[in-house]
Amino acid sequence: MKKLSWNEAEETLDTLFGGRLRILQKKGGYRFSIDALLLAHFAEPRSKDRIIDLGTGCGIMPLIIAFRKKTGKIAGVEIQPSLADLARRNAALNRLSTRIKILEKDLRDLEGKNVRGIFDLVLSNPPYRKVGAGRVNPRLEKALARHEFKATLQDVLRAARYLLKEKGRLAMIYPASRAAELIQEMRQIHLEPKRLQFVHSHLKEEARLVMVEGFKEGRAQVRILPPLVVYDSAGNYTPEARE
Repeated sequence: MKKLSWNEAEETLDTLFGGRLRILQKKGGYRFSIDALLLAHFAEPRSKDRIIDLGTGCGIMPLIIAFRKKTGKIAGVEIQPSLADLARRNAALNRLSTRIKILEKDLRDLEGKNVRGIFDLVLSNPPYRKVGAGRVNPRLEKALARHEFKATLQDVLRAARYLLKEKGRLAMIYPASRAAELIQEMRQIHLEPKRLQFVHSHLKEEARLVMVEGFKEGRAQVRILPPLVVYDSAGNYTPEARE
C-alpha cells in the first residue's frame, strides 16, 4: 500500500470517533469547525442516498457520513486546489476513496455537466459573510471559506436545485442572523424548508447558527426542532452536542 504523505511542519493529524477517523488539516489554512459536525448529524442521510457536499474543504462532512452511514456514493466539490488535494488524501487515509470522490471545481460551473438531477442529498456549509462585511482574513484559504468571494448564497442554492432529484433534500448551516434571508431565497427557488433547528452556544444566549433542510418542490410545511445548545453552564459539551 502506498504510503500517504504528511507534512508535519504544515499539517496536523486530528481524529474523531475515538481515533477511528483521521483528518489531515493545514496548520495555517482553513480548518473545519463544529459547524460541519453539526450539519453532518442534522442531515440524516439515508441508505443508498447519492450525496454531494458543496464546498467540502478537507472533506470533513463526506468523511463523517461515509464513516457513520451506509450510503451511496458521496462527492465533494472544492474550488481550492490545496483543499481538494487534502480532501482526496483524507479519503485515502481512511480507506474511503471508493466511496468518496472529490471534484476540484467551481460550484457555479457544475451546470452542463452530467450531474443534473441525480443527487438525493446536497450538503453545504457555505461562506456566510457578504463581501464588504467584516474583516477579511489575510490567508486566502480562510478568506474564501468565510466570505462570498467565489460563491454567494444564491449561487449555492441554484447549484443545489440543479443537482437534486425531484423531492431531493438540501441541508445547510448558516448564521442565525441571516435565517430570514436563507428561507426567503430557498422558497424563491422552490427548495421548500421542511426542518429547521437553531444552534445556541449557551442556553441563555441568542442563536448563533441555523440548520435547515429543504425539499425540491416540496409542500409548504416546516417543523421547528428543539434548539441545540452546544455548551452547558460549566463550559462542557451538552449531551446533545456530544452525540
